[in-house]
Amino acid sequence: MRRSGGVVWLKTVVLMVAAAAMLTCVMCRSPVRHLVGGKEMWKPNYNYTDWSREETFYVGDWLYFVYDKHMFNVLEVNETSYKNCTDQGFIFNITRGAGRDVFELTQPKPYYFLASGGYCYNGMKVAVNVVEFIPPPAPQPSPAKSGGTTIAGISYPLISSIVIATWAVFIMNL
Repeated sequence: MRRSGGVVWLKTVVLMVAAAAMLTCVMCRSPVRHLVGGKEMWKPNYNYTDWSREETFYVGDWLYFVYDKHMFNVLEVNETSYKNCTDQGFIFNITRGAGRDVFELTQPKPYYFLASGGYCYNGMKVAVNVVEFIPPPAPQPSPAKSGGTTIAGISYPLISSIVIATWAVFIMNL
């Protein structure tokens, strides 16, 4: 009996999705939105250097600046401007007027931000060092104990891949 073109097409798509899921079913990391300053947010007289040391920033993460939009702003600057607390020749004005602004960290490098209007001298500046995410190495299987068998070393991604492959085969046989 001949299968219709739509069923073959659907099964091909299902198989391709399953294969893609298995290939990408490795340890991944979702982007994180970092609230700058934590519960203190973006305001004067806070040590953002200490805050940034406690965070790890990866490519793809976001910085979330929350502040009083009538008083403060956020500018991306170079390292010299950051050290000298000057906003002349800033790189990018993150301020969009709502006092709740985000900035995506797109490259592995140091980023520098400050508030203009003299607030930088009151601590409103932060430097973050962004790194690439490198998945941890797969765990090494435990040696088998004598007289018994083990299935150590089977990880969640492997189990997920098996489930996806089984599902794809089941769908293909419908």
